Amino acid sequence: MRSLIVVLAAAAVMALAFWAYRENYRTQAELAEIRELQREIGQYRESLGVLRAEWAYLNRPDRLRGLADINFERLGLLPLDPRQFGGISEVRYPAVALPPITDPVDTVALSEVAQ
Repeated sequence: MRSLIVVLAAAAVMALAFWAYRENYRTQAELAEIRELQREIGQYRESLGVLRAEWAYLNRPDRLRGLADINFERLGLLPLDPRQFGGISEVRYPAVALPPITDPVDTVALSEVAQ
């Protein structure tokens, strides 16, 4: 009986060692994947910064003004006039849809209690 318990304990230790070994390698693989993803995110952030800088460079007002002057006839652009813009009172805002009243309150009864 004692030898059976020793054999079962040894088998359990070997099974747990195998499980720990496998989990260690899985963890190492996941950490490597995380490092790769972080490196890739860093590259994307760097390229995004370059693209933003390029966009800012291409949208300089003096450059756009020069392009508009060069292509004025071909594009048929008109100079801006303050009368082309509307006032805030001319903006039509959508009507706010109010929810239905499901539990009305009797205000007459409330005013009688307050007196």
